[in-house]
Amino acid sequence: MESVVLYRVREGVDRARILEVYPRHQAYYQSFRADGGGLVALGPFLTPDPTASSMGLFTSRQDAERFVAGDPFVTEGLAEPHVLDWDPVRFEP
Repeated sequence: MESVVLYRVREGVDRARILEVYPRHQAYYQSFRADGGGLVALGPFLTPDPTASSMGLFTSRQDAERFVAGDPFVTEGLAEPHVLDWDPVRFEP
């Protein structure tokens, strides 16, 4: 079973602060993936969403929780993560 992490930017967080932390977040997710972490995809939503501003897809809940625990967006208090288990139906391309 895969997991999805929805990130909601915490109320009152300034966009400039997010942009300041983004290089550390980017280095973190690149390292996580390179080290074999089960990160499949991640990114922001293109339209504002009050419940989530970005998401990540992981091969397991364990990897999702491990990712969240070290992500600078979370550790520096900018985003609140919500981990959901996901049981997708896959279709052949």
